Amino acid sequence: MENINDQTTEIMNITNGNICNRCLGRYFYPKVPGNNNEDRGAYLKNLLIEEENLPKKSEACYICGDLFIGLENNLENIIQEIHEKNVEFSNFLVGCRLSPEILEKEKFIGEKIGVESESIKKEINRELGKGLTLRLDKEVEFDNPNLVVMMDFTTDEVEIQINPLFLEGRYRKLIRGIPQTRWPCRKCRGRGCEKCNYTGKMYPESVEELIAEKVLLATKGRESKFHGAGREDIDVRMLGRGRPFVLEIKEPKVRELELDKLTEQINQHCKDKVEVLNLKMVEKDRRSGVKASSTETSKTYCALVEVDETISEEDLDILNSLNVIKQRTPIRVSHRRADKIRIREVKEVETKLIDSNHFEFIVNCDGGLYIKELISGDEDRTQPSVTSFLGSSAKCVHLDVLEVNI
Repeated sequence: MENINDQTTEIMNITNGNICNRCLGRYFYPKVPGNNNEDRGAYLKNLLIEEENLPKKSEACYICGDLFIGLENNLENIIQEIHEKNVEFSNFLVGCRLSPEILEKEKFIGEKIGVESESIKKEINRELGKGLTLRLDKEVEFDNPNLVVMMDFTTDEVEIQINPLFLEGRYRKLIRGIPQTRWPCRKCRGRGCEKCNYTGKMYPESVEELIAEKVLLATKGRESKFHGAGREDIDVRMLGRGRPFVLEIKEPKVRELELDKLTEQINQHCKDKVEVLNLKMVEKDRRSGVKASSTETSKTYCALVEVDETISEEDLDILNSLNVIKQRTPIRVSHRRADKIRIREVKEVETKLIDSNHFEFIVNCDGGLYIKELISGDEDRTQPSVTSFLGSSAKCVHLDVLEVNI
């Protein structure tokens, strides 16, 4: 304890006695007993009260400028800002912004006495968090808070950040001609021009927009962002159990959602175009989880294939030998994809002859295999291909995704 007394005396001399109990107590947590730093600081000062020439506090705290005295007013300002946002939340996180001078003084004293203080920011955040928990009956959440409250002590202003909410589900795209996400006009890049009828879009609607419209209405959110486990081409349907996705809603004011009712509203709004299934609330890490899974999936497709030359059922049997595919980035996407060779596996093939020039081609394969090019060969950039196996030029007339397994 003698060393602590010496360190306390040195702090009192450096600050000429002008240090509040909290700023003093932080240097000795957890060495000195007490329920909080206020108690520790008071305890240490009482130990030295008999010392001669011990300076007494006559001015604002050397470190914080008596910042802690005003915390009650800060709490009231924070609560007022939260109420004005009119936002629904169940948990929060508090942060603070301090002048560099406060942090420098805290560090300076710690270096002088050879002790590292508990951060003043940590104590402020803790005290504000405790106060808000009591007054709002909400819990502090460190990992995925609904709200982040930032108290800026340099301007005495409060900033409220409303964190996104995330809905995970699967979607089925029942018609062709709809992109997965909003596609900005190529000519005006989304600003609006004569070519896009001043919509800023290449297509009037997308899977994202159709789904998000009702979700934004229900959550009173500002905007949405769509995260899919891969994507199908505009002219391809997504059938079966649908494609996994996460819809991110930014700045939602409502978080308690009746998901069954919301699903019904979305499907009624998107009737005969898009259908959503299995909606559930998830944390933000599912956003990257769903996107990362897109190349780790197996997928099943059904294509209508047209062949230049006459074919028979027996001719199609050779397609069962499709296995390891070496696929160079297709010509049609080479402007937006890295030019490299990808190795993918065809796991299972089923065929059904429709007429002498057409057949149904069902293929189960690794995610990331371009099926249209698996059929056409893409000028030999995909090897082997349906074209190379049949010895006749083949092309995909239309394509459906039947299953996305993750």
